[in-house]
Amino acid sequence: MSDTVVHLHKNPEPPSEPATVTTLTVVPDPAPAKPVPLWVRSGRAVRTAVTHETTRTTARTVARHGLYVVGGARIVGRRAWDGRTAARYERMLRAAEAAGNYEAAAEWEERGQRFRDARHRRRMDLLHSPLDAAKGAAISTGMGVGGLVLLGIAMAVATKDATDVVTPLMAVVKFINLLITIVQVVWGPLVSIGPFLALLALWAVGSKQQAAPQWALPVGARSNEGEPITPSIVVKALRDLGVPALRKAIQEMGDAGASMLSPIVIAGCGVEVDVTLPSGVSTNEIQGKRRKLAENLSRHEHEVFITIPQAARTVRLWVADSGALDEPIGPSPLATDDTMTADYAKGRAPWGQDLRGDAAALSLYQRHLLITGLSNQGKTVALRSLALWLSLDRSVQFLMGDLKGVGDWAMFDGLALTLIQGPTDEHVIQVTEMVEGAVEEMNRRIQAPPGTTFPPLIVLVDEAQVAFMCPAKDEDKRPYGGAKANSRYFMAVRKIHNQGRAVNVLMWQGTQDPTNENLPKLVREGAHTRASLALGTESQARMALGDKAVDGGAAPNLLRPGLDRGTLVVASDGIQIPAGQSSITVRTHYIDDDTAAAITDRAKALRDGVTTLHAVERGEERDPLADIAAAIGDAPRLRTQDVIKRLSALNTEAYGDWSPVDLTRVLEGTGAEPYKSDGRMVVSRDQLARALANRDTDGSASASE
Repeated sequence: MSDTVVHLHKNPEPPSEPATVTTLTVVPDPAPAKPVPLWVRSGRAVRTAVTHETTRTTARTVARHGLYVVGGARIVGRRAWDGRTAARYERMLRAAEAAGNYEAAAEWEERGQRFRDARHRRRMDLLHSPLDAAKGAAISTGMGVGGLVLLGIAMAVATKDATDVVTPLMAVVKFINLLITIVQVVWGPLVSIGPFLALLALWAVGSKQQAAPQWALPVGARSNEGEPITPSIVVKALRDLGVPALRKAIQEMGDAGASMLSPIVIAGCGVEVDVTLPSGVSTNEIQGKRRKLAENLSRHEHEVFITIPQAARTVRLWVADSGALDEPIGPSPLATDDTMTADYAKGRAPWGQDLRGDAAALSLYQRHLLITGLSNQGKTVALRSLALWLSLDRSVQFLMGDLKGVGDWAMFDGLALTLIQGPTDEHVIQVTEMVEGAVEEMNRRIQAPPGTTFPPLIVLVDEAQVAFMCPAKDEDKRPYGGAKANSRYFMAVRKIHNQGRAVNVLMWQGTQDPTNENLPKLVREGAHTRASLALGTESQARMALGDKAVDGGAAPNLLRPGLDRGTLVVASDGIQIPAGQSSITVRTHYIDDDTAAAITDRAKALRDGVTTLHAVERGEERDPLADIAAAIGDAPRLRTQDVIKRLSALNTEAYGDWSPVDLTRVLEGTGAEPYKSDGRMVVSRDQLARALANRDTDGSASASE
């Protein structure tokens, strides 16, 4: 009988009732849990035992050693087939033809023919061997018996015992009988253990060659990462790429696809091979499957580079040795050679190494420069290393703006003519005026007599995106940032891009995370040398390097942020690029701050002494509207060209580089804008006077308020 629980509790007393009522509540015990059937518990135990790691490891071990025997038998069979046939010679012949080495192909063909001739002679000899063997056996037996009889006669004469004549013959008979007895004793066990010895031999061959599927191999042996690149591996990787037309074409080729490949050559820390694609397969199909191709080659994605060479319908594969790209390159020659100097016009800056391991040197002569990439990928160090090398040419002058302002360029203090460091709007204004001052210097050089030579002037702005995104405006409401026709920094850079190269005024910019807002299209396309570190997307890669470079295989968006720090993809005619390619990947040397300071000390020693300005000196403040009125004078109206000439004569520093655009910009919105009169643009004196009066009136009213 099940127990019950009896709860006693009192009902609350109503105020009108004098007595208390007590009630009994009987609560039964909860029902016992339903027992789990035995077959369910057994199934769970079996599943746990089957899926346990120990069980799986044991199963893989048993399967692996069994498959070693199968694989060993296959290897021994293939070796036996190669030894009995000309298959080996045929393979070498096809490989030599695919590599274009026809001399080696002819040699292998001759060797194969000699092998066939020798095999034919052996087979013909087998037809005569039974008769020859019988004749040889008869002659050998006769000679052997005769020799033994002569030996017995000699023994009989020596011992004077006639029975010794047959003693040698009987000794031979007894020896043969002993051999037969030994064979009879050994044959049984040998027949029993012979198959096991054969299996052991096959297992040894299979174990040595790891002839088992990947899933059955030990963890340390499952990966074939780092496997040498051979023609068969490349063809198999292409066949399994998932391009139906390519797979079908390889299967239909008589040489199994070997004819598609050029000779595989060692190229630095990897190998290089050109692949001629069959009809119906485009190069961009291969480029779009870079990761899968790398995995098929037992490499990581960053260890395989696909470029488009000059030959039609061809892709060039560069495959790194496994892990080679994670190894650092050597120090910069700037750090190891204290006697190194630079030559702006004829020299090349030692920037790093290409993927082949060759030195990558960049010519800076009359080339505007742009380096971009994600933050903290080595942009400043890469840009600074070029400036460090060029500083060793004493004729080079620098105007520098560091809009990060953390001291990355502090070692150029005492070397650069101007060095502005800081991230604020005021620093952007200073940098903008510095670049505008370079524009004035450029115009002065352009107006010089033909044949005049000028020292190189490098206008360098690091973190230039800060300038393009600056919201500050000047007193004429012209923005310092932006990419409009009245944006001061943008227009100054454009002017240097347009005309500066001819007079050795060059614009170098470093920027990060490019977009159309922080790196306008006209600015990035104005650079002759464009380099990019790791980026996030292909669209950013196109902004950084241009469509031609990206279509040709440049892929800075596939570099690994953090891991590939300092690795650049460069598009420039100033660096040696393999024929047919539009870009090259460079692993730059790292130069730390202390080494950079030591290099700039050497550069300062080459000069007589440079006083570095840390702010742009502003000239006398001018009132353009009043100066225009003074230039017009008493004339009722004056042509815009004449106004500009008179302004230039009034103050060359302020108006020497003015154009009709600048004049229109100042007069815009004043009511005195230039207009056409008799087919020519003119400025009215009366309209300008009213504009000045209205401005003064507005100013007085504002002051009184």
